[in-house]
Amino acid sequence: MSGTAAAGTTRLIDIVFPGATNHHGTLFGGAGLALMDRVAFIAAARHARADFVTASCERIDFAAPAQLGDIVELTGRVIRVGRRSVGVEVEMVAEAPLAAARRRCTVGVFNMVAVEMPAAMPPPPAHTPEEPGVLRMADLVMPGETSHYGSLYGGSALAFMAKAAFVVATRHSRRAVVMAAAPAVEFAREIRPGAIIEVEARLAREGRSSMTVETELWAEDLGTGERHSCGTGAFVMVAVDEAHRPVALAP
Repeated sequence: MSGTAAAGTTRLIDIVFPGATNHHGTLFGGAGLALMDRVAFIAAARHARADFVTASCERIDFAAPAQLGDIVELTGRVIRVGRRSVGVEVEMVAEAPLAAARRRCTVGVFNMVAVEMPAAMPPPPAHTPEEPGVLRMADLVMPGETSHYGSLYGGSALAFMAKAAFVVATRHSRRAVVMAAAPAVEFAREIRPGAIIEVEARLAREGRSSMTVETELWAEDLGTGERHSCGTGAFVMVAVDEAHRPVALAP
């Protein structure tokens, strides 16, 4: 897997769990905005290799809801550049896991301002096509996700990798999937708060009802862009029916 971040677009993927829903059973608008702001920060930091704060966001209209259980995919890309600021366009799309139907929930522009004046602000990047068959999803390590040692808690790292495995297996099978095993997980380096983390996941093997997804976890320094492979994992995901019994994958 690659040691270089894909240029042009930053992707954050999450799943709508009950804790993020409102009383209507859809993604709470504030939770959606928080995800959009998060991916805007990562995109801005990757672009200018500087620390940013959110100055404002331009009109954001929610055109469609994200339902409980949906996969939500947020993509951020820098569309304009100033002396000390960047405008990041963020799009949020909801995906029904089994039906594969995708709908745009909202799109908006976040204006991010560098805390300190960068040495040079690069122009907006060109889009680079992604490697086929590989899912990449990024996030930011916050202090609440660290252990008492001050580094990313192993359980949080496992959850991030397992989420990527779930998305890959669901998109491949379009079935309800559950984790059956994690036969191989290794961590090589610690990850400190403020680092950008990115997991790369791909389908490695397929059985009658099971799928093995291999993942690699990378840490990226916000200021320099230096990346290190910090862990790998293999997750066995099994397609199940309504009674949670294994079911054969479609040919």
